[in-house]
Amino acid sequence: MKRGEWAEMAVPGAEFSLRVTPAARRNALELAEDGTIRAHVTAAPEDGKATAAVCALLATASGVAKSRLVLVRGATSRDKVFRLE
Repeated sequence: MKRGEWAEMAVPGAEFSLRVTPAARRNALELAEDGTIRAHVTAAPEDGKATAAVCALLATASGVAKSRLVLVRGATSRDKVFRLE
């Protein structure tokens, strides 16, 4: 995924609903037809590693710093919501 490929979605206050697939073969983001984002990360779902990998992947895709993304809900769930500060 190219850096800033989804830059048009990077509006302060925007919330991103994601469905995460941990321990996948590749790191990738896909935009579904219903507006949710499918995130595939190679990190294992332990000790927050997959959540950190999703945050980094989403930050790269939207062209913002990782510190600007805040996890709103879903720390231990496959369904996560991030907000851009």
